[in-house]
Amino acid sequence: MAEQLNSLAEDRVLLGRTSTAERVSDILRSRIAEGFFPPGTRLSEDGIGGALGVSRNTLREAFRLLTHERLLVHELNRGVFVRVLTVEDVQDIYRTRALVECAVVRGLGEPPYGLGALSEAVDEGQRAAREGDWKGVGTANIHFHRELVSLAGSARTDELMRSVFAELRLAFHVVDDPKRLHEPYLARNRQILQVLEAGDKAEAEKLLAVYLDDSLERVVEVYQRRVTRAP
Repeated sequence: MAEQLNSLAEDRVLLGRTSTAERVSDILRSRIAEGFFPPGTRLSEDGIGGALGVSRNTLREAFRLLTHERLLVHELNRGVFVRVLTVEDVQDIYRTRALVECAVVRGLGEPPYGLGALSEAVDEGQRAAREGDWKGVGTANIHFHRELVSLAGSARTDELMRSVFAELRLAFHVVDDPKRLHEPYLARNRQILQVLEAGDKAEAEKLLAVYLDDSLERVVEVYQRRVTRAP
C-alpha cells in the first residue's frame, strides 16, 4: 500500500486549488479502472487523504459518490473496499451495455459519421497487441466502446456509461488471462468500424449485438472460474 500511496500523491496536482469530492472521485475512479486498487482492496482514509492532501470529509464524500456508482462498498466496522463483482453483476452490466450501445448505433443519423476517435481506439488496441500488452488491449477496447457511445452526442449517456465501463473493469482485473479475454475483439472492433465507415448502421448494430453476447459468455465463463478459485 505504501508504494500505491506514494504514486497516488502524484495525482495531487490534478486537484488544483479547488479540492472537491468530484475531482477526488475522478482520480480514484481512474485508479480503480487501471487496476491500481484491485477488487477487494481496503482503502485507507488516512493514507489516501494524506497522499492527495484532502480533508477526511472530502474523501468520505468521494467514497460515497463511488459507492453510489457501485465501484466501492462500505462494510460496517471494517471500512471501504473496492467492490468484487458477482457473476450476476457482470450479466447486468452487459444487459445495460446491450441496451445502450445498440440503441446508440441504431439512432445514428445519416452517414458519414465522425469516426476519428473510434478509429484511434482500434489503432490503440493493435499497438498494444503488438507489444504484448494485453491489459492495454483491454483498455483500448473500453476506449472503443466509450467512443462508440459518444457518437450519440449525449452528455447524460456518456456519464452513465462511464460508470458502467469503470465497473466492467473490476471484472477484467480479476481475470488471469487477459490475452484470451481481449484478443478476439481486436478484429471485431475493426469490422464494426469498417461497417460504420461504409454507412451501414443496421449491419453495425447486428455485429455489435452478437459481439456483446459473445463477450458476455466469454467473460462470465472466465470470471466465474477465477472467482470460484479465489480463497
